[in-house]
Amino acid sequence: MKKYIPYILIATAAIATLVLLFTGSKKTERRLDERITFLKKDKIPYGLYVAYHDLKFFFPRASVYDVQNEPGDWDSISIEDSKQALIIITPQFYPDEYEMKKLVDFVKNGNDLFISSALISDAAESIIGNHTGFLNMVSLANPGHDEEEDSLGVSLFHPPFEKNSNYFYPGKKMNSWFYQTDTVTTDVIGSDNLRRNNFIHLKAGKGNLYVHLAPMAFSNYFLLYKNNIRFYESILSLFDPGTTKIGWDEYFLKKRFHGGERSREKSGLGLLSVLFRYPGLKTALLTAFVSLLLYLLVESGRKQRYIPVISKPKNDSLDFVQTIGRLYYDRGDHKNLCKKMSSYFLEHVRNHYKLPTGKLDDDFIKTLQFKTGCDEKEIREIVFFIRYADDAITISDDELVKFHQQLESFYKKV
Repeated sequence: MKKYIPYILIATAAIATLVLLFTGSKKTERRLDERITFLKKDKIPYGLYVAYHDLKFFFPRASVYDVQNEPGDWDSISIEDSKQALIIITPQFYPDEYEMKKLVDFVKNGNDLFISSALISDAAESIIGNHTGFLNMVSLANPGHDEEEDSLGVSLFHPPFEKNSNYFYPGKKMNSWFYQTDTVTTDVIGSDNLRRNNFIHLKAGKGNLYVHLAPMAFSNYFLLYKNNIRFYESILSLFDPGTTKIGWDEYFLKKRFHGGERSREKSGLGLLSVLFRYPGLKTALLTAFVSLLLYLLVESGRKQRYIPVISKPKNDSLDFVQTIGRLYYDRGDHKNLCKKMSSYFLEHVRNHYKLPTGKLDDDFIKTLQFKTGCDEKEIREIVFFIRYADDAITISDDELVKFHQQLESFYKKV
């Protein structure tokens, strides 16, 4: 057996070498990633990584922000400010009337709005006053047709560009065109390879609105094909060179809509529709709703035990004092009432400040003033009236009222 071991090793090595040669000679087949995402983070052919990241080269002094919220609810750019630009590149641009009005207000205040989309909502068409033709999705639906049809060509006109220029790439189309334009308010500044208008410019207030109907022209594949990056440079040259903020909008790219209506996911019904997508969660929610309904039907007949009303306790001591005070006042015995008030005052001084009240002299007044912080003149008037009330035969209404006010002022300060 040992004498066959060298031959076995040689045969094994030979087989391994042949396998490596045959497998290594095969070229790894690379397939084009044909997903269409239009996301700024995607480097695949039909992502927008190049268009997004090149903004800093074209506008080095401007800040570039991601816009994820609906128009008017932005946190990085503002409808009220000027010198801003907003870029929207999406297969379907379907704003409702409210959103379109906010976008127009943004333009009127001195900003640039660029929209590139193959489909546009009725609300958008009615505001821009131009009507689009049918969406050309030949290259998307029939990938096996001839190369001439499976390509996209776009043109830019002079003016506003320096010269007429044409751009082409052998990729997917997804484009449409304007079959009717308002020549009074609209400038046609571009077309497709069949000379159908697909790029227009409109003025609104102090700003500019640009609408382009071939969003694939901003994909990585198109911009990196030959010299097509000049197409992008030409488009950006339309923006105000003093632009300070640029918003890259992905709100309309991710928005869910039906027939141009606002997203239902913002409502409670939209939230339930999202939850009902999952069978298990849908069953659990329906079970919970049915159980709650049965509970309400069964328990609705039960009567709740009567809960007695408990009145808030009254301050009988305060009522008693008020009653006694009114009694003395109504009888006109003001002197007796002043004595009671004086006794309460002196009792208060003894308990709170530990001062003897047998001798109401200057030492008493100065010591009480030191401990309470009250004005010495105010304390002296109270002490004087207490002495006066002891010797007086009667006390008038005015004297009683003034003495009461002096005591109230003293109690409030201490």
